[in-house]
Amino acid sequence: MALDKPYLDIPGTTIFDAEQSRKGYWLNQCCSSLMSASNRARFKHDERAYLDEWPLTEPQKLAVLARDLNECIRLGGNIYFLARIGATDGLTFQQMAGAMTGMSEDAYRAMMLGGGRSIEGNRYLGEGGDAQPQSQPSTNIQRS
Repeated sequence: MALDKPYLDIPGTTIFDAEQSRKGYWLNQCCSSLMSASNRARFKHDERAYLDEWPLTEPQKLAVLARDLNECIRLGGNIYFLARIGATDGLTFQQMAGAMTGMSEDAYRAMMLGGGRSIEGNRYLGEGGDAQPQSQPSTNIQRS
């Protein structure tokens, strides 16, 4: 039986808890394997074949191939492991975070230097304003 999780109503947020960790175990292990130069080369040579070596779900594989990091997170990925995909593609964490928020790298940097997003309307679903469920921004990162 699932635990009561009062934090599930934070808009646009997936909490990496024990359940998410179990769901994303192999996805995160696959990403961790990209620390090895030989594995990065194999991944870049044939991404699908590399992913097929791991017991990932088909949705996890498709999210990695599309570089949809928000979907990877929903499917159990942890951003610190997923960052290895971006690094394999030659991207900085800031570039990845900008893509995940639907912002350019410059706009994301300016927002963060300005103190980040306002908490107003972003605390929990049902609060009103920005907290209402919306369509997600396009989160596919561009490969270099």
